[in-house]
Amino acid sequence: MTTLDRDAALDRAEAIVETVATEIMPVPVREVWVYGDVALGMDPVDRLNVYVTKDLLFGRDEAAAERFRETHGVEGVGQTVRAEWAQQYPEYVRANQSGHVAPEQCLAAHLLEPDEPVHLEVCNASFEDNVTQRLEGARARGNYEQLLDPRGVCLWLGDGEDSGRRSDDAVEKLRDGSLAFPTLADALSMLGMDDDEAREAADAVEAYRDRQDGRSVRGDVV
Repeated sequence: MTTLDRDAALDRAEAIVETVATEIMPVPVREVWVYGDVALGMDPVDRLNVYVTKDLLFGRDEAAAERFRETHGVEGVGQTVRAEWAQQYPEYVRANQSGHVAPEQCLAAHLLEPDEPVHLEVCNASFEDNVTQRLEGARARGNYEQLLDPRGVCLWLGDGEDSGRRSDDAVEKLRDGSLAFPTLADALSMLGMDDDEAREAADAVEAYRDRQDGRSVRGDVV
């Protein structure tokens, strides 16, 4: 399994924030978090877990949609992702299996290297809200693998208009290893699981993580 030493993982996290802060994104970005191993101070980091909160786009640029339909064979440019972004970064345009442009895949293409050990979560809900949503869904289905690890650190907060502020203090604390978090089971207990269920859920999440390798991306709408 490919891993990152801690400094390299934090360098990558800062580089992702720098890209979000200085370049146009396929969709407006409101939050960038890291969570899991890198937040816990582990070294090396098996996978860098990054969470991005995006805004949904509304409206349609028909001219851009037609142009990218012809040049890239994809639908939705100017509707699901920004036309101006696609025009500036056509090499990062990605579509799902149905041929419709996929914001999470576009973000991954723009922000990540092809084979690095990074998992990118993209959702229209904030990190904290999605932690709760995913927990409720996992408990309802009895399937804990897709729980979102609540032990996260916010590195950037945006305003939805391509500006925002970085949390230099959070990065400094990550580099110092001075943040204290509970075990995953204890964190889940704090969110309302009883102790046995929390341990079962934590074991499922950790087993799922152990099976993952390389780059991955997950898009979610709640």
